[in-house]
Amino acid sequence: MNAKELVGKLHWLGHDSFRLDGPPVIYFDPWKLSGKLPEADLVLVSHEHHDHCSPDDVKKVSGPDTVVVAAAGAAERLPGATAVRPGDSLSVAGVEIEAVRAYNTTKFRSPGVPFHPREAGHVGFVVTVDGVRIYHAGDTDHIPEMAEIECDVALLPASGTYVMTVEEAAEAARTLSPQIVVPMHYGSGIGTAGDGQRLAELYDGDVVLLEAE
Repeated sequence: MNAKELVGKLHWLGHDSFRLDGPPVIYFDPWKLSGKLPEADLVLVSHEHHDHCSPDDVKKVSGPDTVVVAAAGAAERLPGATAVRPGDSLSVAGVEIEAVRAYNTTKFRSPGVPFHPREAGHVGFVVTVDGVRIYHAGDTDHIPEMAEIECDVALLPASGTYVMTVEEAAEAARTLSPQIVVPMHYGSGIGTAGDGQRLAELYDGDVVLLEAE
Protein backbone atom coordinates (compact mmCIF):
# COMPACT_ATOMS: atom_id res chain seq x y z
CA MET A 1 0.00 0.00 0.00
CA ASN A 2 1.12 3.57 -0.60
CA ALA A 3 -0.04 6.85 0.95
CA LYS A 4 -2.56 7.59 -1.80
CA GLU A 5 -4.12 4.13 -1.47
CA LEU A 6 -4.37 4.51 2.30
CA VAL A 7 -6.14 7.89 1.98
CA GLY A 8 -8.53 6.20 -0.44
CA LYS A 9 -9.62 3.97 2.46
CA LEU A 10 -9.96 6.89 4.88
CA HIS A 11 -13.35 8.32 5.85
CA TRP A 12 -13.72 11.64 7.67
CA LEU A 13 -16.61 11.29 10.09
CA GLY A 14 -16.49 14.96 11.10
CA HIS A 15 -14.42 16.93 13.61
CA ASP A 16 -11.35 14.77 14.49
CA SER A 17 -13.14 11.48 13.84
CA PHE A 18 -11.98 9.11 11.09
CA ARG A 19 -12.44 5.52 10.01
CA LEU A 20 -9.74 3.67 8.11
CA ASP A 21 -11.22 0.72 6.27
CA GLY A 22 -9.42 -2.51 6.73
CA PRO A 23 -8.47 -4.97 7.36
CA PRO A 24 -7.99 -3.91 10.08
CA VAL A 25 -10.78 -1.34 10.60
CA ILE A 26 -9.45 1.55 12.70
CA TYR A 27 -11.42 4.43 14.23
CA PHE A 28 -9.80 7.63 15.48
CA ASP A 29 -11.72 9.67 18.10
CA PRO A 30 -15.19 8.38 17.13
CA TRP A 31 -17.86 10.96 17.97
CA LYS A 32 -21.43 11.68 16.84
CA LEU A 33 -21.48 8.59 14.65
CA SER A 34 -24.59 7.85 12.65
CA GLY A 35 -25.89 4.94 10.63
CA LYS A 36 -24.61 1.40 10.55
CA LEU A 37 -20.83 1.35 10.59
CA PRO A 38 -18.24 -1.43 10.27
CA GLU A 39 -17.12 -3.02 13.50
CA ALA A 40 -13.75 -1.79 14.70
CA ASP A 41 -10.68 -3.91 15.12
CA LEU A 42 -8.98 -0.96 16.80
CA VAL A 43 -10.24 2.31 18.32
CA LEU A 44 -7.80 5.10 19.17
CA VAL A 45 -8.80 7.99 21.48
CA SER A 46 -6.52 10.99 21.79
CA HIS A 47 -7.80 12.57 25.02
CA GLU A 48 -10.71 12.76 27.42
CA HIS A 49 -12.65 15.77 26.13
CA HIS A 50 -16.21 14.81 25.24
CA ASP A 51 -15.85 15.52 21.52
CA HIS A 52 -13.00 13.00 21.29
CA CYS A 53 -13.76 10.50 24.02
CA SER A 54 -17.36 9.33 23.60
CA PRO A 55 -18.02 6.03 25.38
CA ASP A 56 -21.36 5.66 23.55
CA ASP A 57 -19.74 6.01 20.14
CA VAL A 58 -16.88 3.68 21.03
CA LYS A 59 -19.45 1.12 22.16
CA LYS A 60 -21.38 1.56 18.92
CA VAL A 61 -18.47 0.34 16.77
CA SER A 62 -17.04 -2.19 19.22
CA GLY A 63 -17.36 -5.94 19.11
CA PRO A 64 -16.02 -8.73 21.30
CA ASP A 65 -12.54 -8.51 19.78
CA THR A 66 -12.23 -4.72 19.45
CA VAL A 67 -9.14 -3.22 21.11
CA VAL A 68 -9.43 0.31 22.48
CA VAL A 69 -6.24 2.32 23.03
CA ALA A 70 -6.60 5.72 24.69
CA ALA A 71 -4.69 8.47 26.41
CA ALA A 72 -4.64 7.77 30.13
CA GLY A 73 -7.31 10.34 31.03
CA ALA A 74 -9.65 8.98 28.36
CA ALA A 75 -8.99 5.35 29.25
CA GLU A 76 -10.53 6.03 32.67
CA ARG A 77 -13.87 6.59 30.88
CA LEU A 78 -13.58 3.59 28.56
CA PRO A 79 -13.90 0.21 30.30
CA GLY A 80 -11.24 -2.24 29.18
CA ALA A 81 -9.20 0.35 27.28
CA THR A 82 -5.42 0.19 27.18
CA ALA A 83 -3.99 3.44 28.55
CA VAL A 84 -1.05 5.07 26.79
CA ARG A 85 1.12 8.09 27.41
CA PRO A 86 3.35 10.06 25.07
CA GLY A 87 6.30 7.90 24.07
CA ASP A 88 4.47 4.59 24.44
CA SER A 89 4.33 2.10 21.58
CA LEU A 90 2.49 -1.18 21.08
CA SER A 91 1.26 -3.55 18.40
CA VAL A 92 -2.42 -4.43 17.91
CA ALA A 93 -3.97 -6.50 15.11
CA GLY A 94 -0.76 -6.29 13.11
CA VAL A 95 -0.67 -2.50 13.46
CA GLU A 96 2.21 -0.62 15.06
CA ILE A 97 0.97 2.25 17.25
CA GLU A 98 3.05 5.09 18.64
CA ALA A 99 1.60 7.63 21.08
CA VAL A 100 3.07 11.11 20.58
CA ARG A 101 2.53 14.39 22.36
CA ALA A 102 -0.37 16.73 21.65
CA TYR A 103 -0.76 20.03 23.50
CA ASN A 104 -1.29 23.77 23.20
CA THR A 105 1.38 26.43 23.30
CA THR A 106 -0.71 29.46 22.26
CA LYS A 107 -4.37 28.56 22.90
CA PHE A 108 -5.50 29.39 26.45
CA ARG A 109 -8.76 29.01 28.36
CA SER A 110 -7.49 31.66 30.80
CA PRO A 111 -4.14 33.44 31.18
CA GLY A 112 -1.41 30.81 31.43
CA VAL A 113 -3.85 27.86 31.29
CA PRO A 114 -3.86 26.05 27.92
CA PHE A 115 -6.92 24.23 26.67
CA HIS A 116 -4.69 21.17 26.24
CA PRO A 117 -1.78 21.37 28.70
CA ARG A 118 1.41 19.46 27.96
CA GLU A 119 1.34 17.87 31.40
CA ALA A 120 -2.15 16.43 30.79
CA GLY A 121 -0.64 13.63 28.71
CA HIS A 122 -2.91 14.02 25.69
CA VAL A 123 -1.68 12.21 22.61
CA GLY A 124 -1.66 11.97 18.88
CA PHE A 125 -1.08 8.62 17.21
CA VAL A 126 1.29 7.42 14.52
CA VAL A 127 -0.10 4.17 13.13
CA THR A 128 1.72 1.98 10.63
CA VAL A 129 -0.58 0.03 8.29
CA ASP A 130 0.95 -2.06 5.50
CA GLY A 131 4.12 -0.01 5.73
CA VAL A 132 2.34 3.37 5.53
CA ARG A 133 2.60 5.69 8.53
CA ILE A 134 -0.49 7.79 9.28
CA TYR A 135 -0.31 10.51 11.95
CA HIS A 136 -3.48 11.65 13.71
CA ALA A 137 -2.32 14.77 15.51
CA GLY A 138 -5.16 15.03 18.04
CA ASP A 139 -5.87 18.47 19.49
CA THR A 140 -2.56 20.29 19.32
CA ASP A 141 -0.63 23.33 18.24
CA HIS A 142 2.48 23.19 16.06
CA ILE A 143 4.79 21.78 18.71
CA PRO A 144 8.57 21.11 18.67
CA GLU A 145 8.05 17.34 18.97
CA MET A 146 6.62 17.27 15.44
CA ALA A 147 10.16 17.59 14.13
CA GLU A 148 10.78 14.02 15.35
CA ILE A 149 7.67 12.49 13.78
CA GLU A 150 7.98 10.52 10.55
CA CYS A 151 4.75 10.01 8.65
CA ASP A 152 3.43 9.50 5.14
CA VAL A 153 -0.06 10.88 5.84
CA ALA A 154 -0.77 13.64 8.38
CA LEU A 155 -4.25 14.40 9.73
CA LEU A 156 -3.90 17.96 11.02
CA PRO A 157 -6.38 20.21 12.86
CA ALA A 158 -6.72 23.55 11.12
CA SER A 159 -9.48 25.69 12.62
CA GLY A 160 -7.62 27.72 15.24
CA THR A 161 -10.32 26.78 17.77
CA TYR A 162 -8.36 25.09 20.61
CA VAL A 163 -5.89 23.87 17.95
CA MET A 164 -3.60 25.16 15.19
CA THR A 165 -4.76 27.94 12.91
CA VAL A 166 -4.64 27.27 9.18
CA GLU A 167 -1.33 29.14 8.98
CA GLU A 168 0.11 27.12 11.87
CA ALA A 169 -1.12 23.87 10.31
CA ALA A 170 0.71 24.78 7.10
CA GLU A 171 3.90 25.31 9.13
CA ALA A 172 3.35 21.98 10.88
CA ALA A 173 2.95 20.30 7.50
CA ARG A 174 6.26 21.79 6.39
CA THR A 175 7.90 20.43 9.54
CA LEU A 176 6.41 16.95 9.09
CA SER A 177 6.83 16.83 5.31
CA PRO A 178 4.34 13.99 4.73
CA GLN A 179 3.32 12.79 1.29
CA ILE A 180 -0.29 13.80 1.95
CA VAL A 181 -1.97 16.17 4.43
CA VAL A 182 -5.64 15.74 5.37
CA PRO A 183 -7.16 18.69 7.29
CA MET A 184 -9.53 18.06 10.22
CA HIS A 185 -11.15 19.90 13.16
CA TYR A 186 -12.85 22.54 11.01
CA GLY A 187 -16.37 23.27 9.77
CA SER A 188 -19.58 22.36 11.64
CA GLY A 189 -19.22 25.29 14.03
CA ILE A 190 -15.45 24.90 14.47
CA GLY A 191 -13.50 27.46 12.45
CA THR A 192 -14.99 27.84 8.97
CA ALA A 193 -15.93 25.47 6.16
CA GLY A 194 -13.16 26.99 4.06
CA ASP A 195 -10.29 26.22 6.44
CA GLY A 196 -9.32 23.04 4.61
CA GLN A 197 -9.18 24.80 1.25
CA ARG A 198 -7.16 27.61 2.78
CA LEU A 199 -4.62 25.08 4.07
CA ALA A 200 -4.38 23.60 0.58
CA GLU A 201 -3.59 27.09 -0.74
CA LEU A 202 -0.92 27.82 1.89
CA TYR A 203 0.90 24.48 1.79
CA ASP A 204 2.85 23.52 -1.32
CA GLY A 205 2.49 19.77 -0.75
CA ASP A 206 -0.39 17.46 -1.51
CA VAL A 207 -3.53 18.27 0.53
CA VAL A 208 -6.56 15.97 0.24
CA LEU A 209 -9.88 17.50 1.33
CA LEU A 210 -12.29 14.80 2.48
CA GLU A 211 -16.01 15.41 2.71
CA ALA A 212 -17.39 14.76 6.18
CA GLU A 213 -19.70 11.74 6.21
